Amino acid sequence: MSAVTIAIPSGRLLDGAVRLLEAAGYLAPEAWRGTRRLILPGMDGTITCLIAKPVDLLTYVEHGAADLGVAGKDTLLEQGCDVYELVDLGFGFCRGVLAFPEESVGTWERNDPLRVATKYPHVTERYFWGRGRAVDIITMHGTVELAPQVGLADGIMDLVMTGRTLAENHLVEVAELFQSTARLVVNRVSLRSRADVVAAVVERIRAAVTASTAAPPA
Repeated sequence: MSAVTIAIPSGRLLDGAVRLLEAAGYLAPEAWRGTRRLILPGMDGTITCLIAKPVDLLTYVEHGAADLGVAGKDTLLEQGCDVYELVDLGFGFCRGVLAFPEESVGTWERNDPLRVATKYPHVTERYFWGRGRAVDIITMHGTVELAPQVGLADGIMDLVMTGRTLAENHLVEVAELFQSTARLVVNRVSLRSRADVVAAVVERIRAAVTASTAAPPA
């Protein structure tokens, strides 16, 4: 039977995803470093690993080009793709927050329509709709912290890890929309048609996650 294909994201989650697959015995330690290859064979022939841009990764899984994938919860919330979420992998923690300039943070407290710049238009829109507030979403793909400084938006919704970038750009967090970690997801057809081999891979990954989070002996 052919190898199970796992899609992992380039960018901030890549290192954690690769180290997890190393811990599960699927990838040779450090074998991926220094290569430009986007498809990496597993050590024992049971998996093939492909590296995809985070924005595209769930498309590979949803349409069956990959059986499994590692994606941030933030991407799952934003894209709403038809995949099944299996395991919280525990790494890549961040939060999705609304933030406004220090000098105009009171804008958030008024009930006026707001302009919010974000890479997460669907998540942001749902948040405001759920609270019955009018919002004009400005979708961006780069540095959203710039938008309030040049008058493009009243505030932003973006991921934060330490909050340092917000502070350096004189932005104040006013609300948390979600918390995010990396998740293991599966193609729904693969989950049925390749149940045994997919389940075997999932259990090895789950065991690696459990081992990595186990408390050290006293």
